[in-house]
Amino acid sequence: MAQELNAVIVVFDCELSPSQQHNLEDIVSQKVIDRTALILDIFAQHAHSRAGKLQVELAQLVYFLPRIKGRGKELSRLGGGIGTRGPGEQKLEVDRRRIRKRIQRLKAELSQVRQNRKVQRKKRKRATVFSISIVGYTNAGKSTLLNTLTDAHVKVEDQLFATLDSTSRRLKLPSNQIVVLSDTVGFIRKLPHQLVASFRSTLDEVNNADLILHLINAGHSQMHDQIKAVEIVLDEIDAATKQRVNVFNKIDTISDNEIDQLRKRYPEAVLVSALEKEGIDDLIRKIDEIVSSSLVQIELEISFKNGKVIERIHRLGKVISKKHSADGTRVTAEIPQTCLGEFQPYLSKDQ
Repeated sequence: MAQELNAVIVVFDCELSPSQQHNLEDIVSQKVIDRTALILDIFAQHAHSRAGKLQVELAQLVYFLPRIKGRGKELSRLGGGIGTRGPGEQKLEVDRRRIRKRIQRLKAELSQVRQNRKVQRKKRKRATVFSISIVGYTNAGKSTLLNTLTDAHVKVEDQLFATLDSTSRRLKLPSNQIVVLSDTVGFIRKLPHQLVASFRSTLDEVNNADLILHLINAGHSQMHDQIKAVEIVLDEIDAATKQRVNVFNKIDTISDNEIDQLRKRYPEAVLVSALEKEGIDDLIRKIDEIVSSSLVQIELEISFKNGKVIERIHRLGKVISKKHSADGTRVTAEIPQTCLGEFQPYLSKDQ
């Protein structure tokens, strides 16, 4: 039970049907909410961007629509406007038809948001930028890791779902390659299906990533349950087969013996403390190895008038050697396989 302003609210750690919720309120003579309503309320408080507010409002409306009957006054007191604690209606009696129309408008707006993000991802792909998504259970430290890796200055708070809006930042690797890192909304056990559907445009960032960093709170007592919960969500959004690296965070909160046990059980994982910046160099090297493994080595013959091609190689990959001659420059380089077509005209004849 939660005590607030002398009013008792009974919270159930499961999703209740509208009839169950109504019957329970009759039995206990108190306001009853379920797990989904509580999570939606927390999401509403933390949505700041236009896309985040639209996604939360849609999830709320879809959840509350079948619960309207006999609950007009209760719903009206939840608040009004996008991103507040209620579904966005200010009338005492909520009109079903009006809500359905609002749902359709929200879906249309989110469809446009999704299309815009799709265009942005295509631009990144054309620029052959390697994309990495940081996923994890809520409060695993995703924003702290993004800040540590890229100096992103993303807001960090020790609370559930502090970050709802995806943030992307560039990171230059030791091999001089550039990757784009994006954090995502925190996952949770039994993530309400309304949120999975509403946050599809945000979760698409995960599904379209070249690599997933699964950030795990090494100090949490239910660590293994949280790992499983994230895996379930990844499977739900069709991202379970993506290349993935397990990154155990907050190792500064566990003992040396526990660290040794993690290394034995997860030999391919990287152990870090994003807050204390411990193990960050190991993680960067791991990322660099994975990105570099996608490169192919080529020999190019580039005339002096096409000198900008060499600049392009430096941006996309790595120049291994250069030999100058009277006709131009012979370059040995490593580039992403997806860029081979761009350099086809300059390939050495003996390659």
